[in-house]
Amino acid sequence: MTENPAEGAEVAEGAKGEGAEGVEDTEGAEGVGRAEGAQGVASAVASGPTSASRASLLRLGGLTVRFGAHTALDTVDLDVAEHETVCVLGPSGSGKSTLLRVIAGLQPADAGEVVLDGRNLRTVPTHRRGVGLMFQDHQLFPQRDVAGNVAFGLRMRGTARVERERKVAELLDLVGLPGAQHRAVGSLSGGEQQRVALARALAPGPRLLMLDEPLGQLDRGLRERLVVELRRLFGELGTTVLAVTHDQGEAFALADRVVIMRDGRIAQAGTPLEVWQRPADEFVARFLGFDNVVPATVTGEAADTPWGKVTVPGGTAEGACRLLVRPAGVRLVPAREGLPCTVAARTFRGTHVSLRLRPDSGPELDAACALAAAPEVGDRVGAAFTSDDVVVLPATD
Repeated sequence: MTENPAEGAEVAEGAKGEGAEGVEDTEGAEGVGRAEGAQGVASAVASGPTSASRASLLRLGGLTVRFGAHTALDTVDLDVAEHETVCVLGPSGSGKSTLLRVIAGLQPADAGEVVLDGRNLRTVPTHRRGVGLMFQDHQLFPQRDVAGNVAFGLRMRGTARVERERKVAELLDLVGLPGAQHRAVGSLSGGEQQRVALARALAPGPRLLMLDEPLGQLDRGLRERLVVELRRLFGELGTTVLAVTHDQGEAFALADRVVIMRDGRIAQAGTPLEVWQRPADEFVARFLGFDNVVPATVTGEAADTPWGKVTVPGGTAEGACRLLVRPAGVRLVPAREGLPCTVAARTFRGTHVSLRLRPDSGPELDAACALAAAPEVGDRVGAAFTSDDVVVLPATD
């Protein structure tokens, strides 16, 4: 039962138009960006603070969700620290959106617990969990102006009109829409609607803000601008954020920590730099867009691979493994001085050129080089390998 009949009416209205009950699973089938799309972001991101260095606000313990014979979440454990931004990545069906739905109270868990700020949420209804939700498709009220949308959660709480108006004006300033209170929702661009949706989610002052593919419907240029603004805004407000996205570049730019999911489990968690530099296994490496992964056997300081001997980092354990060579670690040399290859394809990436090399023996290779040094399709080149960009991964079963 709600303590305030008016609050119950607002929740019902929200469920029809924009409330949490209307959340859809938006994992989608969009393709994951190639590795070089996030490389510039990852190389520029310093290792951020981890949950170990701050108090935990959200704790998931053994979280399990089953749909018949399918296990959507399989004993997931995750802590999110106060003021931390965590982005959850993974292919379609990996459990990303199910995770958000369970935390929000939209999907019951078959096992495990969700604890927010020390409070077990098992029996707490959605509208009393203290979480904010922001959706891919905005779900704004078309019949209300901007102020009416932003003030929705405040009105549910019974906040006085004067305070609502002050808070709405403050939030619109923060998200870059000063004075937009009386604009019609239909007159806003996609980026402006996204800012209104963000202001509305922040208005009640949630302990945890959850974003489900927050920038998924925007064009690339606008997404890149907004993700920088979001990181700045969350830092200023001290907001704790848990976001789901399929876009690794977006996640790496926004997050203090990224979590990569596979088949309902966490495959790897760490700072963007940690995950980028040291993928936990072949699945993570390929999800990040690295295709230069081959079986190998390490003996001493080198590994025997289908491309010949490749020097490995010092201290690497001997034995069977999978070997990743990042495109940046494939160095072009004269054909007679390296692994002989034919250039099968080249793609201009703005800051560099991506090459697809077809060796005389062994699987194809991805490489990267400066535009001025890029060979043409059909040219003969040699490939040499730089150990700094070689990562030894566990052998597959």
